[in-house]
Amino acid sequence: MHLVITGANRGIGLAFTEQYRAQGHQVTAVCRQASEPLKASGARIIDGIDVTDANGIAELQSALAGEAVDLLINNAGLLVGDSLADLNWTQLERQFAVNTLGPLRVTQALLANLKRGSKVALITSRMGSVADNGSGGYYGYRMSKSALNIAGKSLAVDLKPLGIAVGLFHPGFVQTEMVNHAGDISADVAASRLIMRIDELTMETTGSFRHSNGEALPW
Repeated sequence: MHLVITGANRGIGLAFTEQYRAQGHQVTAVCRQASEPLKASGARIIDGIDVTDANGIAELQSALAGEAVDLLINNAGLLVGDSLADLNWTQLERQFAVNTLGPLRVTQALLANLKRGSKVALITSRMGSVADNGSGGYYGYRMSKSALNIAGKSLAVDLKPLGIAVGLFHPGFVQTEMVNHAGDISADVAASRLIMRIDELTMETTGSFRHSNGEALPW
């Protein structure tokens, strides 16, 4: 199986890469700057790619031209803590660019690589759930992930006739640099759970929004 994983240089993306490589799969790891652990993973690395940049997306598309992709994991993301009192509009827009438009750019660019039976996984967040928001704040992150969720739902509808399943997955509260390692599960645990959820994804469940522990999440 050939996988393409964005944001593969650290955190959950790196854990995905290492675990899929351990299973013997071919992994193309996409990132802005390769880390030493990523270089040691045995994955093919395409670095210098910013998912918000049209030129970078074109470079990725060119590098993968003619290659079949069985699983595309849109993992690259950005979290900036903010509140109503200290909104930073530049950072808010950057989160939209990375978290919402980035996965859509990558998926559209690689449509020719996907085939019947391929899967697209979007690593989103329950913080994008409207029904589950009981604490407020985090405007840029919540809004960008909520927008990603609706983009993912539309992708599921549009790709269903092509036999391509789309899943939206919340990894949990993961100990990564994004949250200053304050999570309650490791990136390795999150990745192993997410791999199970991706394996379970079918055309019957395409467009679903699930926690890595298997729980269905509210929109």
